Amino acid sequence: MKPRILCLDVGDKRVGIAVSDPLGMTAQSLTTIERRHFKTDCAEILKRAQEYEAQKIVIGLPLNSEGEEGPQAKKVRFFGEGLVKFLKEKEASIAVVYWDESLTSEEAKEILLQAGLSRGKRRKVVDKLAASLILQSYLDHHA
Repeated sequence: MKPRILCLDVGDKRVGIAVSDPLGMTAQSLTTIERRHFKTDCAEILKRAQEYEAQKIVIGLPLNSEGEEGPQAKKVRFFGEGLVKFLKEKEASIAVVYWDESLTSEEAKEILLQAGLSRGKRRKVVDKLAASLILQSYLDHHA
């Protein structure tokens, strides 16, 4: 059994969450949280991390086509830095790392379009699906 990993797809309105399986081989979509208040969002993430005994949180970092950080990546880093502080305040020893998530949200949207989901249903699941794609990429790279 490997330590579980939580993955976040951080957006302006929602955070998609995925988790690795107990063997650390596959990513599973978990949930999407609506962003309301930063500390409330962090508390929900910590609750999920504790529930799955995650020892690491991977945050998808949206790099541009040149592999550089644009405005959205800066927002995600700001969120991640705040999450690290929150975890320290709560004495949770969970590592936070970033992983290139380029195009995973677009890939997730395409998968859901091909599955024939309505726009409303796609909106509800696209973030957690994107989180699972980011995490699967991370797991495959570190296998």
